[in-house]
Amino acid sequence: MGNEIEFERDLDRLLKRNKRYTREAYRFLLNALHYTQRKLEKQGHVTGRELLEGIKELALSVYGPMAKQVLESWGVHKTDDWGDIVFTLIRMGLLGKTPRDKKKDFADVYDFEDVFVKGYRYRVEERKDL
Repeated sequence: MGNEIEFERDLDRLLKRNKRYTREAYRFLLNALHYTQRKLEKQGHVTGRELLEGIKELALSVYGPMAKQVLESWGVHKTDDWGDIVFTLIRMGLLGKTPRDKKKDFADVYDFEDVFVKGYRYRVEERKDL
């Protein structure tokens, strides 16, 4: 519980200085990190690509066809934005990284329109055939 309170305080300070992303974006990223760790059965580090896959899966699961709009309402329009959020949290000391982790690991990994709109429609159409 204490860590969550500290995180919220740190986030308050960050959001006063930088309003590019909303509080929900930072919270969702941490939830997606935990989701990804559980899915991959890892206790610690996940790669940028693994995290982005977890973000994609969780966003589609939670927000369905509204995922793209929800993420964009938080200021997140592309995978690079998740990299900005991750590396901001690293600079704040709230996340760790290995020497191999780079911000470019998040650059143009997938297109939000393809994944959250076209990809979602494809999944729904696929289910109708079952």
